[in-house]
Amino acid sequence: MTTRFPLDTLALTRALVSIDSRNPSLVPGGPGEAAVAAFLAEVLSGWDFEVQVVEVAPGRPNVLARIGPRGVQPIVLNGHLDVVGVEGMTHVAFDPSLRDGSLYARGSSDMKGGIAAMCVAAARAAQEGRLPREVLVAAVCDEEFASIGTRHLLAGGLPTDCQPVAAIVTEPTRLAVVPAHKGFAWFEFNVAGRAAHGSRYDVGVDANRRASRLIQALDTYEREVLRDRTHPLLGRASLHVAMMSGGTGWSTYAEHCVVRVERRTLPGEETAGVEQEIAALCEPLREDGLDVHVRLECAQPPLDTAAQADIVRRLRAACVASSVPDAVDGLWCWTDAALFAAAGIPAVCFGPGDIARAHSATEWVELDQLHAAERVLHAVLTAPI
Repeated sequence: MTTRFPLDTLALTRALVSIDSRNPSLVPGGPGEAAVAAFLAEVLSGWDFEVQVVEVAPGRPNVLARIGPRGVQPIVLNGHLDVVGVEGMTHVAFDPSLRDGSLYARGSSDMKGGIAAMCVAAARAAQEGRLPREVLVAAVCDEEFASIGTRHLLAGGLPTDCQPVAAIVTEPTRLAVVPAHKGFAWFEFNVAGRAAHGSRYDVGVDANRRASRLIQALDTYEREVLRDRTHPLLGRASLHVAMMSGGTGWSTYAEHCVVRVERRTLPGEETAGVEQEIAALCEPLREDGLDVHVRLECAQPPLDTAAQADIVRRLRAACVASSVPDAVDGLWCWTDAALFAAAGIPAVCFGPGDIARAHSATEWVELDQLHAAERVLHAVLTAPI
């Protein structure tokens, strides 16, 4: 007979962060999520969840676990199993250590602590016989790169008899209720010049210098347009030049200059509209003789769940009932919650830890936040429908 894993958030967090699940799309040779998914699936099976491990891509599985009365007001608890690289970390990445009331390990804040809290909260509520609704735990792959796990889930990976009424994504929010975060769009500009020997000013056209006109136009766009677009939780819209490259050597005029720009978007800004603005920005440059082409490389939508949405109100009430400050905030990063919202499922972020520690050289999660997150989520799941 298999011994059940202890129903303890700290113990589960320690076990999850001990398993290397670096995303291979970000870290060459990274092992991916298979091992940690297999472990979590076994734990949840032992806690009487109905569990599936669904391979989204080779070696890249999701864990889907159901518990509670089938089909009754289902709520999704979502978190990602992948982590980023560990180069330059100030502590051992996958050998968790406890000190000063915190757990140190890669993934402790981002976001295996949140996964542990949501799993234990659901299991404890079920074992107490206090679940009035169905709970679907979705521990997914690849959020740190292309979100193929949550995209697969929403594109037909949910059980056919499960129509979720809400989703809680347990990203680290310092226990604030987060109904909004920014989106982003990545644009690649290619500015053309004419290659020539460095002495041939009469022939060469310097693509790098010509690209400076594009940079000036982008600067004006941010200063005169984006600084006036604000959101009460998220600040203003913005852009930055992430990468710029051109030229082949000291004594050669650059034939091409590639400029990569990230545009952070606010709720209410659609990708199509942002594309139109960027195209309009380029048009006068072309009319003035600049050979510039632009393409949208990637875009993700913002999250903007209404402050009066049922899931927001329930989380805030659960915080008050659990002696956790009733704080509503925005996140500056992007999360899979936006994909749930885009699919028509009201979504909110709530979890232990601080997103500022994500991907950092020193990553930790406070033990009191782990346990507080479990209490709040338990209160949400056991509240009357």
